[in-house]
Amino acid sequence: MRLSAIKEILPHLNEVVFELEDGTLVPHHFHVTEVGQITKNFIDCGGVIRSEKVVNFQLWNADDYDHRLKPVKLLNIIQLSEEKLGIEDAEIEVEYQSTTIGKYDLTFDGTKFILQNKTTACLAQDACGIPAEKPKVNLSNLVAKSANSCTPGGGCC
Repeated sequence: MRLSAIKEILPHLNEVVFELEDGTLVPHHFHVTEVGQITKNFIDCGGVIRSEKVVNFQLWNADDYDHRLKPVKLLNIIQLSEEKLGIEDAEIEVEYQSTTIGKYDLTFDGTKFILQNKTTACLAQDACGIPAEKPKVNLSNLVAKSANSCTPGGGCC
């Protein structure tokens, strides 16, 4: 989800709810402790120089159970970040504490924001020698060719 998309959604919500992919809700008393833009410059294993930019939201659970982040407040934080930091319209990456700091992509299901698990990947598979994955086939789906196949007692084996 891009920053522009969340800015379009927030004015239509009564509350801001985040949920992990497994259905676990981020506690309602979370705080957005950071909104910023992260630029990552790196070289992949194939020697290609790359650059990525994401808008970063950091969610934090405090012991402050009486306050909930309202959609208008989050929108104000985003607008202040755009004004003061020059944040661009990029994909949102959410940091959220589980057993360690997790990084998540963000989607919206119509009522709540879903933190989608991110995975690592090789960006230069053709250059670093990783073999292509072989297609998986269920043996039960294979159809024997009757003219060229062996049958018990057929004498071809």
